[in-house]
Amino acid sequence: MENVLRPLIVVGGSLVLTLLVGWIADLLLKRADQRHQGVPLWGLLRRCRLPLQMVMCTALLRGSYDQAEIAVDHSAAIGQILTLVLIGSTAWLVVRIATAIVDSSYSRYANAHRDPARVRRVRTQVTLIQRVVSAIVGVVAVAAMLLTFPAMRAAGASLLASAGILGIVAGVAAQSTLSNMFAGLQIAFGDMVRIGDTVVVDGEWGTVDEITLTFLTVRTWDERRITMPVSYFTSQPFENWSRGGVQMTGTVFFHVDHSAPVEEMRDKLRDILRECPAWDGRDYGLAVTDTTPNTIEVRALATAKDADDIWTVRVTVREQMIRWLTAHHPYALPRVNTADAILPPNAHPNGNDGRPPRTTRGRAVEPPRTGRG
Repeated sequence: MENVLRPLIVVGGSLVLTLLVGWIADLLLKRADQRHQGVPLWGLLRRCRLPLQMVMCTALLRGSYDQAEIAVDHSAAIGQILTLVLIGSTAWLVVRIATAIVDSSYSRYANAHRDPARVRRVRTQVTLIQRVVSAIVGVVAVAAMLLTFPAMRAAGASLLASAGILGIVAGVAAQSTLSNMFAGLQIAFGDMVRIGDTVVVDGEWGTVDEITLTFLTVRTWDERRITMPVSYFTSQPFENWSRGGVQMTGTVFFHVDHSAPVEEMRDKLRDILRECPAWDGRDYGLAVTDTTPNTIEVRALATAKDADDIWTVRVTVREQMIRWLTAHHPYALPRVNTADAILPPNAHPNGNDGRPPRTTRGRAVEPPRTGRG
């Protein structure tokens, strides 16, 4: 009877105690979250309930496993497995707690500051800090797991002795990876580009969607994702439309006939922008910027608060201006001129300019005749 009750008491007691402590911790965090609704830390810490229960259950089983007297012949292997699980669950709990603290700090900062550029900068830094912390905790956990094996402990001295040589070899082999990692830290804390910035890279316009220690993802306007190494942004020029403010000025070019009513087009541009919600009202204008033998180039410009709105303003102006010209001033649209050429002054109606006709071997050469006869 004792052989049956002992394992049940040890295992069952560990499970009951784990569930009880998890329930009490969740209840306390829930009450703290209700009392401090402006502080999101307590609500984020509630996500740590599962790893906390796993750490407690594994620790209790590891400490009381010898008293359970289960599978005595394999006690060493089971103890080793419980130790590995305990290390892994502890690392999981540490990562969850660190993530909750960092996310809570970012949320409070974002609510306290209204500057979008500063908020995006902090968001980029917070994201990279989370990844660095997770990577460090993961490496430490794996190293701790390996050191639990006697063979690894014995090889530790030789590994430390050759660490210098291995470091040089790894540095040469991972030169590109290391450069990307340092470039990622430079981007995060150098404020070169931030999550949410509007950039133009290799002729592609998009928004920075994700920044890691090794790569950066740009989401284009047509929902494509362009993934590039972060070292590109520290070694190549690129356009950052969100740097120093997101307000923009857009242009629309029209090629119209020389007789186009420029003043009326200017008034129509004003009317179009007044009815366009995307226009921010800062500035607008219309001017003739170039001319060709057949057309003139008219440039319309308008302002908007960001890149998305300037796109809406440009397409609205282009569409409505062309529609208005077609309906009210069709003569102003570009066309091919097929009219007779205007003769210069003192020109002869037959094409001769009044000079004596040319001669060939003493004979006059008359202009060619047209028509019959």
